[in-house]
Amino acid sequence: MYILDKNFKNLFKDKFQILIDEAKKSTCLRSKCGSIIINNQEIIWYWYNSPPLDLESQRRCENPKIIYNNKVTDKTCCIHAEERAIIDALKNNSDKIKDSRLYFIRLDENNNPKYSQEPYCTICSKLALDVWIKEFVLYKKDWFYVYKTQEYNDLSFSYND
Repeated sequence: MYILDKNFKNLFKDKFQILIDEAKKSTCLRSKCGSIIINNQEIIWYWYNSPPLDLESQRRCENPKIIYNNKVTDKTCCIHAEERAIIDALKNNSDKIKDSRLYFIRLDENNNPKYSQEPYCTICSKLALDVWIKEFVLYKKDWFYVYKTQEYNDLSFSYND
C-alpha cells in the first residue's frame, strides 16, 4: 500500500469530480458511494450504489419488517458502486479492465467526500481481484491510498470491526 503522489492531484481533479458526482446519484438509503475505473488515465467506467437496475421494487433495506434468512450473507439491498462499475466495464470495455485501477469514495450526509477506513468489503475485493483489476484505491484523510488488489482482498478478509 502507498499514498498516491500529491502531484497527481491536478491530473486527477476532473476524474475526482466525476467520482463525487457519481456518488451523489446514489439512491441507497444507508450510504452514498461511487466508483470509477481508470486505465492509463482513460476512464473505463464509473457508477454508484443502488438497488439492482435502480428498481424501487428491489429496495429492501428500508423495511424493518424484513427478516433475513441466515443464509443471506449480504444484508444490503444495493449493488455496491464497485460491483456496478466492474460489471458495466466488463459489458462495455472488457479488454481495458485488466491492470486498471478502481477508485472508491463514500459521501457524508452533506454530499462531501468521507474518509475511508481500512479495507473490509470482501464482495468487491474478490470481484476486483477476479477480473484482474490491478489496484484498489480508497480516499483517506491523507489523500488516496493505493492497494494492490490482492493485498486489498487479504486485508478485507482479515478486517475486524
